[in-house]
Amino acid sequence: MLAPMLSAFPSHPVQRNGVTLHTRIGGEGPALLLLHGHPQSMAMWHRVAPALARHFTLVLMDLRGYGDSARPSADAAHLNYSKREMALDALAVMAHHGFAHFDVLAHDRGARVAHRLAADHPAAVRRLMLLDIAPTLAMYAQTGEAFARAYWHWFFLIQPSPLPEALIDADPARYVRSVMGSRHAGLGAFDPGALAEYERCAVQPGTAVAICEDYRASASVDLDHDRADIAADRRLPQPLRVLWGEHATVARCFDVLALWRERAANVTGRSLPCGHYMAEEAPEQLSAEALSFFQSDSKEQP
Repeated sequence: MLAPMLSAFPSHPVQRNGVTLHTRIGGEGPALLLLHGHPQSMAMWHRVAPALARHFTLVLMDLRGYGDSARPSADAAHLNYSKREMALDALAVMAHHGFAHFDVLAHDRGARVAHRLAADHPAAVRRLMLLDIAPTLAMYAQTGEAFARAYWHWFFLIQPSPLPEALIDADPARYVRSVMGSRHAGLGAFDPGALAEYERCAVQPGTAVAICEDYRASASVDLDHDRADIAADRRLPQPLRVLWGEHATVARCFDVLALWRERAANVTGRSLPCGHYMAEEAPEQLSAEALSFFQSDSKEQP
């Protein structure tokens, strides 16, 4: 299903420490890395990539554990799926494609990887745009009933192995549809080909382990890394643009802009008239925001 949707972007596997990362590249201009969210793959960008590729060289990648990238095994400390390790994947992918400096547009889990990438490698990331997330540590610390009910998968996936893995593996496509269909726009927001792609990748062996480890890392080692940044008063130095869905849970439960201003030195942002899956629910508005931000000279925006 994916090939026709992203046919303008040839596929290139990238190896890092024995992990094969699925990437695609296309377009022309400055380098822009696109990172997807859960439980999706690079296919989520199919409605915005053509417009952006007229102005940028786009590098799309499937995060480890997702899409057609490899699924490393679990480890007791969840280090294989720490955002620090996944950020090193992204850095290696960009180096493979010849880019030492680049911008980043990222959604959901990919945005958490992008946050760590920008924090750990500030010389590599010029600007970043994060979609519909607040900082991980703040979201856990400020969790209330409304958030816990809407983001039930955050707390389901971090339960000890093997229960969540077994339940997902019993019907992976149902898990995908349950998570994605419960949001503002329902399943009708997704192109049938993209939804089929997400389901295809979900049934690949090792997916359930990988996504659980991704979330277990976010509730453990990733929080340690975030706390260390805060203790050292390290804030993101790059221009950061944050966007959130007007009808999404994150905006209802958190002050997104205020929380990011605690973690970054130069932050702007606003809501878009959509839910969580911004690239598929509001592709024209998102493309316009990305073009304005990444082509700007970093002057203050509303």
